[in-house]
Amino acid sequence: MNKDQVNGSSKDACFDYSKISMAVRDILQSIGDDPDREGLRNTPDRVAELYQDLFSGMRCDPAEILSVFFEENHTDPVAFTDISFNSICEHHLLPFYGHAHVGYIPKGKIVGASKVARLVDGLSKRPQIQERLTTQIADAIYRCLGATSVYVFVSAEHMCMTLRGVKKTESRIITSAQRGEANEVQQLIKIIDLSKS
Repeated sequence: MNKDQVNGSSKDACFDYSKISMAVRDILQSIGDDPDREGLRNTPDRVAELYQDLFSGMRCDPAEILSVFFEENHTDPVAFTDISFNSICEHHLLPFYGHAHVGYIPKGKIVGASKVARLVDGLSKRPQIQERLTTQIADAIYRCLGATSVYVFVSAEHMCMTLRGVKKTESRIITSAQRGEANEVQQLIKIIDLSKS
């Protein structure tokens, strides 16, 4: 992908490739390195291309992702498990990554598996915190599909914990969100727990 594609006509006209590239040059100079040396010469452009992917969910609209559904008289639990994701922590701009497990009890609307995976991707590819990501997934399913109940469980490793600060490798943060009837949520929790064992 070249600069012209990134700057205007491709995915996101708001993405400023050249500004990010210049900022990376400034960072490299600020740490005492030479952005013009051979190994770093193309790094600012590579980082700009990386950032376009990492933050491609900035203008993600959950309602649009979940607008394609099937009218179906199905009222039993549906679960999508082990949906891998990666995101960028807004506090240090370091990655966090893991898996999301999403369950819901439909009320006339069901979606294909790819829609839930796209929802998780769209909401994770922006400056995020795990707690908000978990809540946003649950709210989107509950609101857009009119589900009677929703349960979302997210487990992730945060590089801001492993690379800096306490430097605890392999530690994970667990978050969950639930919406709807308590007894239905318990059904969803059991299904997701079974899938993880």
